[in-house]
Amino acid sequence: MQRPRRTAWGEGPGSPQEEGSGATWGSPPAQEEEEEEEGARAANEKEEEEEPLLRGIFQIGKQSCDVVLSPQRLSWRPIQPESPRDYSSMGLQQNEEYIEMKDVFSIKLKRRRFVGQQKGGLLLGVAIFLCLKKEGNKLKDSIIDLNNLSEDHCHLWFRCLKEILNGLPNRPKSLKVFVNPTSHRKEATHIYYEQVAPLFKLADIRTDVTVTEYEGHTLAVLEECDLTSFHGVVCVGGDGTASEVAHGLLLRAQMDVGKDCDDMFEPARAQIPLGIIPAGSTNILAHTLNGIQHVLTATLHIIMGHLQPVDMCSFSSPTKLLRFGFSCMFGFGSRTLALAEKHRWMPSNQRKDFAVIKTLARLKPEECELSFLPSKCLQHVVEENGRKQERRKHESSDRWQKIQGHFLNVSIMAIPCLCSMAPRGLAPNTRLDDGSIALIVVRNTSRPEFVKHLKRYSSVKNQFNFPFIETYVVEEVKVHIRTETEHATGDDLNPIDSGKKNYPWNIDGDLLAWPSKVHIRVHPQLITLYGENVNAVDNPKESCSCL
Repeated sequence: MQRPRRTAWGEGPGSPQEEGSGATWGSPPAQEEEEEEEGARAANEKEEEEEPLLRGIFQIGKQSCDVVLSPQRLSWRPIQPESPRDYSSMGLQQNEEYIEMKDVFSIKLKRRRFVGQQKGGLLLGVAIFLCLKKEGNKLKDSIIDLNNLSEDHCHLWFRCLKEILNGLPNRPKSLKVFVNPTSHRKEATHIYYEQVAPLFKLADIRTDVTVTEYEGHTLAVLEECDLTSFHGVVCVGGDGTASEVAHGLLLRAQMDVGKDCDDMFEPARAQIPLGIIPAGSTNILAHTLNGIQHVLTATLHIIMGHLQPVDMCSFSSPTKLLRFGFSCMFGFGSRTLALAEKHRWMPSNQRKDFAVIKTLARLKPEECELSFLPSKCLQHVVEENGRKQERRKHESSDRWQKIQGHFLNVSIMAIPCLCSMAPRGLAPNTRLDDGSIALIVVRNTSRPEFVKHLKRYSSVKNQFNFPFIETYVVEEVKVHIRTETEHATGDDLNPIDSGKKNYPWNIDGDLLAWPSKVHIRVHPQLITLYGENVNAVDNPKESCSCL
């Protein structure tokens, strides 16, 4: 009943090419000849892609199906039996179903084994694991069983399916994993080993796991390990963990090319992608990449090799590089974080609410001078691989602008910073990869007006539509803090320059103490992350701690 048929592969170097049948009406010009050859070659390639590689009969669900495999898709159609008593059903065509091979992430042989049996067993068929898009931005894993008791038939299909799967681009085969065991409620280790690791194993991804033991452990490992043996790096934790790993990858990139880390005008790009599994108190980076805080979705983006170039900033003092990061806040955002860090013994949500209320009660502005280099964004269309795509082009002005005064909060963000409490993003006037920084300045105002501004983040209304808020799209910012601000001392802020005043900064959810002068530059597409570029979150009612 089965009729498996395998045809020759028509892809890749070294494959035999079918010679085109040229017409003999005369010799056209060389350019026309080339165009005809290109057209014939494209037609042949399309035919080869659509030509079935295998065809056979499997049981899918409770129906016997005619299954066809091509390089691009797997399709099946239920076999309709002809009944001599019901002539109306003879030759009736059933609707065809199919899956795209690009959605498949694992192929396994399905066997029945006895309890305690580790190897062998009765072969039942081939199991195909695939990634499907659920509602909104969620991804889910699914399985299709091709049931057939023939060993030869199943092994033939298994080898052919694996060959296609191994040829898909950007799929990681080896990952370096960092797990922060202290993230959030110390759940990161459990999340990784219970939810993430089984999927990596199913996808035949080799992993080397480091559970961090002290502050700076990640940086020390990234400085020493051989990154050429990995296709990507994965961190399991919150925004602080992700930012630290990204910073470490970029420091390693500078070291590999011999660049001085204190000269960051044009830093080298990170060599391998970074995946972020959300498992922290704040997960803005994962929200921004995936549109949702969902461990399974983040894991499947890594397994499927979905890559997204992302802009990053360098933060420098007048003498040295301080940090690479995605976003920063100074003023209300950093004071709130500093207060929350002092009360880490409290549950996460209570700690966040307490810090916000307490900081609002002591609301005070900072006297700053901000110099910035504006960026003019122009939309233009470029053609890549035969497809037209819209890009943003930035033209820098050589004239720096300056504002000064008393500010309640200053936000400098290279990414939109989406989260459930800010469905439009903390910085909706920038994108992941457009090469710009959103500079958002909140001037001194009354407490009730500032609270109105904060509440706007959770609605669809423009949170910047207030007379005391100014927004700019820039490429560089220089911050000069002019007042003696109240700041924590001792273990909370860990001053980096002894004998000098240091001020609290919120860098991607990490509390850092920096001097009064900081220079921020954006570096377009400096790092590649596993994920997709989304502009909204799924469920704005979820809890969030974005400050």
